[in-house]
Amino acid sequence: MAIRKIIIQLENNRNVFKNLLKEIPEPQYLWRPKPEKWCLLEIVCHLLDEEIYDFRTRVIHALENPEKELVPIDPEGWVKTRNYSSKDYDNTLKLFLNERDASVRWLKQETDADWSRALRHPHLGELSAELFLRNWLAHDYLHIRQILGYKFELLKSSSDIDLSYAGNW
Repeated sequence: MAIRKIIIQLENNRNVFKNLLKEIPEPQYLWRPKPEKWCLLEIVCHLLDEEIYDFRTRVIHALENPEKELVPIDPEGWVKTRNYSSKDYDNTLKLFLNERDASVRWLKQETDADWSRALRHPHLGELSAELFLRNWLAHDYLHIRQILGYKFELLKSSSDIDLSYAGNW
């Protein structure tokens, strides 16, 4: 998949996320399929932080400052350290969608960049700007799948009606 197509898909995924996550009442965005699983509020907070502090930052870093050391991040730890459960769901979703717009605007200006430029990670080795960009899209797909699974489990838990007629999940 070419760089331009990845950027277009990231742009398209903005609307996928918007449509999957908009207008969800509080009991539903706070519901957890299992106690150790994230609720939708935490997923949205994670998407926002990953947009700003992981993928966009790391693509910029690889393209513009590959010789500098990466700033460490802790996406799973942020759930607690950034107190995701106290955030406003609708505002966080809006911020994420706005940040995705900003990311796409910036990426569209960089389509002709040297996407092979790479930084050296102390544990993972050489990581190119293209690697980060492709993983950004993969991250979208993983969370789209997660959100769909969440919605399926919520529907299943909301009644005793058998959902096997729909097909195998």
